[in-house]
Amino acid sequence: MRAYAIAHLREAAPHPEIAEYIERIPATFEPYGGRFLVHATQHEVKEGSWPGHVVVIGFPGIAEARAWWDSPAYREIAPLRSRHIEGDIILVEGVPEGYDPTATAQAMRETLPAG
Repeated sequence: MRAYAIAHLREAAPHPEIAEYIERIPATFEPYGGRFLVHATQHEVKEGSWPGHVVVIGFPGIAEARAWWDSPAYREIAPLRSRHIEGDIILVEGVPEGYDPTATAQAMRETLPAG
């Protein structure tokens, strides 16, 4: 099942370390089958607010995403970003092929009080 690293990064002033991070990051996720799915693109806010940028990196599975995050290569460059950009980053599994959300809705209904 595919997995994703998703980052919500706040606006930051340009800095040479950020440029270096962007140049070096692809080499850190490629050994784990990762690739950018969303990066340096515009987004359109439909509800709420979303200050900053979104980045999505796809991986073959959650094990590969975790291995990338914990890898010495990524841990070495992560401070180049984190010293200059605030943000939130998550690793998340995708849904399996043929996922049916009605099963989730049914399970939710079963936990509701009768009424």
